[in-house]
Amino acid sequence: MTVRKPIALVLGVALVLLLPLGLFLGSVALTPADVLAVLLGGGSEVQREILLQFRLPRLLVGSILGGGLALAGATFQALLRNPLAEPYILGISGGAALGAVTVLALGLTTLGSWSLPLAAFAGALLAIVLVFRVATATGRALDVRVLLLAGVVVGAFFAAVISFILAVSDARTVRSAVLWMMGTLYGSAWSDVVVVAAYTLPTALLLMTLARPLNTLSVGEETALYLGTEVERVKRIAFAAASLITAAGVAVAGVIGFVGLVVPHALRLVVGSDHRILLPLSFLLGAVFLTSADMAAQVLLTPTEIPIGVVTALVGVPIFLVLLRRSAFR
Repeated sequence: MTVRKPIALVLGVALVLLLPLGLFLGSVALTPADVLAVLLGGGSEVQREILLQFRLPRLLVGSILGGGLALAGATFQALLRNPLAEPYILGISGGAALGAVTVLALGLTTLGSWSLPLAAFAGALLAIVLVFRVATATGRALDVRVLLLAGVVVGAFFAAVISFILAVSDARTVRSAVLWMMGTLYGSAWSDVVVVAAYTLPTALLLMTLARPLNTLSVGEETALYLGTEVERVKRIAFAAASLITAAGVAVAGVIGFVGLVVPHALRLVVGSDHRILLPLSFLLGAVFLTSADMAAQVLLTPTEIPIGVVTALVGVPIFLVLLRRSAFR
């Protein structure tokens, strides 16, 4: 408990500092005086458009989405009792990608800007339902081993369908689909903020109330039952909640990996496996990590923007390998 407060304070301060810093970053240079003028209700029309309609929504989506993905990762790791689990291992990203690629291939994006995220969310929900039905097909109990296998199989099936669609699509569709599947916060709007916040924040609070039951589940389901935990109820609620967070994130920003894998794993080495501490700190560090990655995506190759999923992978893989090596020798 003594480690929790300083880490939470550092992460909170880092997030508070990163958010205003992000207002300065982008293809159009803005001075602190410009930003302050806009925030006080002044500035030019172009400056207000850039800050209030592009950069501020993007920052909010990135911070909420990063926190949600990290929290979902910590939850899946607790459910599967595997510190290497992460949100996309259960086929959710595959379902969302299939929905988005289908819309792109059929040219349905002309119906409106909402069509692609709506299709992605529907695909993610389809994946959740399929995985859940397969995992409970052998009985009422939710077997986490079957859940994991079902996610892998469903994800592989969706990947095969996506490959088929791309193989028969034109080059423009293929490019759009590949860029979307790399993940990006470019073009985030206030509607995206509403979607991500509406699904992530209440669900995150729900998951944090399950911290004690998740602690008992981590030592085994039989032990959890003896300690009075409603094991099946906790597993179903936690799986559904973490999946919804992931689905909303993928629908808005595409596939962004490694946040839900690296963040909880790193924190677990520092603060331990108590989910009363791990879950809220995962949300904070996830927000800091994804916000920082998005800033790097914008400035590393200016004026070209790197897909944020590429940045999280390039940063996340070496960090994870270091963490894995450290944990192996503990």
